[in-house]
Amino acid sequence: MKGILGRKLGMTQVFTIEGTLIPVTVVEVKPNVVLQKKTVEKDGYEAVQLGYEDVKEQRSNKPAIGHAKKADTAPKHYIREVKGDEMMNFEVGAEIKADLFKAGDIVDVQGVSKGHGYNGTIVRNNAKQGPLTHGGSKNARHIGSLATNGRNNGVVNKGTIMPGEEGKYTTTNQNLTVIKVDAEEGYMLIKGNVPGPRKGLVTIRTTVKPVKEAKVSELISYKGGSVAEELEKVADTVNAELAAEEAEKEKAEKAKKAAASAARKGK
Repeated sequence: MKGILGRKLGMTQVFTIEGTLIPVTVVEVKPNVVLQKKTVEKDGYEAVQLGYEDVKEQRSNKPAIGHAKKADTAPKHYIREVKGDEMMNFEVGAEIKADLFKAGDIVDVQGVSKGHGYNGTIVRNNAKQGPLTHGGSKNARHIGSLATNGRNNGVVNKGTIMPGEEGKYTTTNQNLTVIKVDAEEGYMLIKGNVPGPRKGLVTIRTTVKPVKEAKVSELISYKGGSVAEELEKVADTVNAELAAEEAEKEKAEKAKKAAASAARKGK
């Protein structure tokens, strides 16, 4: 088994030379850095710790900076472990690119599903509505009685469906086919949808299902260029949003420091 970290950019569609439309998710896969190797002798299991996306040192802490320096790299935003014999061939500090996978590989993609805020039991758990006619019930969409279970009366059992926050679950979509891999441009096209919102972190692993590969047809070229040129607009938009968020964070950090300094001077 092998795996790599990436960031979901969005969905689009591509066509094969036979004219078949394939809906795909575009996943940006920048080089992953091996930060640490876990071994049976020292840790009790085998795994490789991957880091994704650099973080400025002033936004990190000393333990994270020291851990990254062992791999001769910058502190990372996301750190995940991937188990598998194939991953143990990489040494600490090695870079892993998108070409770890190839077109036709079948993968499982894990991410955090979209959050949907606070929802009632009907939306969140597909609960049944109460009676609506004759004004006999004022409990049409409410949860109803919770602790009327015979001798267990007065106790709310674990697992009882209730209102609450919906979404933001760690979710895995299995049996997805890799349609195209471009290590130079740093992206992968995966057939179908993957969990999470745009810009969400995803982990791509070899599927746990028995079939590991599938036949993939050749894709047609777009407007005298490659698929990467067609997807460049999507990537540029997302990168611009990330840059704007980074600028806002820096601005807020400077304002916070200025306010603290003014408070100290006031004392």
